[in-house]
Amino acid sequence: MHLAILMANTDESAFADRHPKDGDKWRALLSPICPDCKFSVYSVKDGEFPDRPLTNFDGLIVTGSPASVLDGAPWLEQLAQTIRQAEADKVPMFGACFGHQAIALALGGSVGKNADDWVFGVTETEVHSPAPWLDAGKGPILLNAAHEEQVTKAPPNARVIMGNQDCPNGGFVIGNHVFTTQYHPEITPHFMAALIDELTDIKPPEVIENARNSLTLQPENDRFSRWIMQFFSGSRKPS
Repeated sequence: MHLAILMANTDESAFADRHPKDGDKWRALLSPICPDCKFSVYSVKDGEFPDRPLTNFDGLIVTGSPASVLDGAPWLEQLAQTIRQAEADKVPMFGACFGHQAIALALGGSVGKNADDWVFGVTETEVHSPAPWLDAGKGPILLNAAHEEQVTKAPPNARVIMGNQDCPNGGFVIGNHVFTTQYHPEITPHFMAALIDELTDIKPPEVIENARNSLTLQPENDRFSRWIMQFFSGSRKPS
């Protein structure tokens, strides 16, 4: 299986340099389940996009980013065009956090600020309308969150499958070829703890306190990674 990782992370700080890039985080998450998977990473914020037809890939992953999908930067429009082409070609596409928002906006949804500032730390969201690849059915799941914007309206033809009070549109599907989540299954507990420390003097004290307290919870990254690979495996076109 060949997956294209559209890496949207714009953070070039010293903190980012000390930690794995998002392409490496996604490889680390998914390789244990799919050791034969090939990952091609494209730094889309630098204008790097696939130079081959999207149908040559078995799937796309649109990563998170501290950038806003509403910024209007030129690379965001090229990303939106790529997303629309993937959807038109029914290329399986997964998006997380910024990627979830970028897919929603490109396909006719809307994005806006959170009602109550940042959602940060380990967060429980409810899977209320599971897709076939979510083998656990309905129920809660714990995942890391780090966002101040969210999808305020899902795209036409999308079905919202998870959410909570802070983020009602916490994930959606379109058919069997689009799957998104507002959350971060690629973020490890170690990285989240480091990120909280990094942002301690930047974010409001109550946001930091809540995030730090949430570290006693264990994000279910392995569980969600299985869902992602079951999605790609089930959506994959026969060769």
